[in-house]
Amino acid sequence: MTNSQSHKAAEPPRLAPLAGIRVLDLSRVLAGPFCTQNLADLGADVIKVERPKLGDDTRAWAPPYLKDEAGNDTKEAAYYLSTNRNKRSIEIDLASEAGIELVKELAKHCDILVENFKVGGLKQYGLDYESMKEAYPTLIYCSITGFGQTGPYAERPGYDFMIQGMGGLMSITGERDDLPGGGPQKAGVAVTDIITGMYASVAILAAIQERQRSGLGQHLDIALLDCHIAMLANQNLNYMTSGVAPTRAGNAHQNVVPYQVFKTSDGFMIVAVGNDSQFRAFCTSLGIAHFGADPKFATNQARIIHRAELIPLLEAIMAGGERDDWIAKLEAVGVPCGPIQTIDQVFAHPQVIARDIWKNIPHPTGGSSPTTASPMNFSATPVQYRRAAPTLGQHTDEILHEILGIKRP
Repeated sequence: MTNSQSHKAAEPPRLAPLAGIRVLDLSRVLAGPFCTQNLADLGADVIKVERPKLGDDTRAWAPPYLKDEAGNDTKEAAYYLSTNRNKRSIEIDLASEAGIELVKELAKHCDILVENFKVGGLKQYGLDYESMKEAYPTLIYCSITGFGQTGPYAERPGYDFMIQGMGGLMSITGERDDLPGGGPQKAGVAVTDIITGMYASVAILAAIQERQRSGLGQHLDIALLDCHIAMLANQNLNYMTSGVAPTRAGNAHQNVVPYQVFKTSDGFMIVAVGNDSQFRAFCTSLGIAHFGADPKFATNQARIIHRAELIPLLEAIMAGGERDDWIAKLEAVGVPCGPIQTIDQVFAHPQVIARDIWKNIPHPTGGSSPTTASPMNFSATPVQYRRAAPTLGQHTDEILHEILGIKRP
């Protein structure tokens, strides 16, 4: 046995990254639950507070529902299942004094509180940050709202779809206005909610680290609009440096050519030429090697200027071949490319299968619940799929007894 093998064998098991951290989750729908699912995946104990009998709004966003072992629908909506694994559910009525006091008592035993009520919505219950910070000085309190805690729109509700419009994404998504099918188009998934959940996760992890130094919690003000604008990345800078607002370009790229969808004789594929050497390899594969040396096309800057001339020529050639043949040729010379797949094809792809992206977790009413694997991969402390998304109030008695020592009759 080598020294390295001996050292590895002697290494004790390590706890999950957030083991010992407890989260009080007062959020619902997508942005907040996506954030707290990330924390739960990292090992935090996430207590999901839900309205009696109704629960999270997304419990009613169905069909489809999870099916039981006999193939019958359960009461568990697929949407809800997608963002609530590894959590525990407790039913608490915030409209009652007893419910409010219960939340405050639980907060004493938590490191983090996540909420996505409208600005000021929790003040009436004494559960807003200002009301709680003196009693809970170490609490990290994360508020997720549409527009943030300040500004003229602060008190307005915000939803992913409307933020995609307000925040500029729909002005750059979809086909060009002068082409058939042109006009505003939202993304096929609630990207604003998802990216907000991700930013909230990062902010919470940073606040945990800062608390190690200061011993104090703080208020995190996370807004859908802010996160959405930040997500626009290079498109923001395209405008900020040029003074010209980007517009819809369909599947083409604003700054790189050719970087788009091409139609072949039997389907569609993506070609993503990222530099000039890849363009020369692309042209050679297409039988037009001389294009790679043509001053109008040799550099990316030149290709952007002459896009209208170049792209139709490439489209005509690509349309004459089969998709998989083109992919094989381009992959052989290092040109990034790939098919456009449906979601069922995605999960059947050998790379996705190899990465074990489809997981199944035991479920109390469905027998087994599918879930998408977390993309956070750790060599020593891998994500554990401890629990499927909980049924409504599934852990009420467990939480009350374990944390507060309360036994209900």
